[in-house]
Amino acid sequence: MEKRKVLLALVGGVSLGLLAARAPRQAAGADKPATPATKPAAAGTCKAHNGKACCDPAVAGHLPKEAVYKACGESDATFLGEEGSKDTCKYVFKVEGQKEDDTFVQVYAPAQKEVQSEPNDPFFSWKKVGKVFVTEKAKSPKAAPMMVNSTGLWLPGKGYFVSVNASTKVCSKTEAKKLAPEMK
Repeated sequence: MEKRKVLLALVGGVSLGLLAARAPRQAAGADKPATPATKPAAAGTCKAHNGKACCDPAVAGHLPKEAVYKACGESDATFLGEEGSKDTCKYVFKVEGQKEDDTFVQVYAPAQKEVQSEPNDPFFSWKKVGKVFVTEKAKSPKAAPMMVNSTGLWLPGKGYFVSVNASTKVCSKTEAKKLAPEMK
């Protein structure tokens, strides 16, 4: 019985010691590094949509929302916010009579060891416009509705590629092509 009390006292003492050593680090914010979901945005730069995380500036930098405003005729008045995840930034806009799920311009920029020089897509054929590839037509009847609802843009980079999916409810096909020179 006596050994049990000594063991409990020892475990309790070690636990308190570890807790005391950890408390100053937590207070200073050194407990863990910020993640994209918890990283605070600079004041005035992020308008999160539906409680989602802000876009990673590295991803948003491939196609800034201001470029979408300019090419697609949108503005701060119609911009509902952004939804960010690891390699994706989705700009959501208000379009009269449309669901928010259908009114976006999405940027996807994953890191890649080897990047192809052009998109290899079984569903769409692509046409090169300057340095960017644009979806031209669907290769199957099942893919045709996607062509009606969005325009795809694709840009190869060094160690990454940038893919943009622009809803035709926000950006007409002609307007979406104006995004191509803005992609980085």
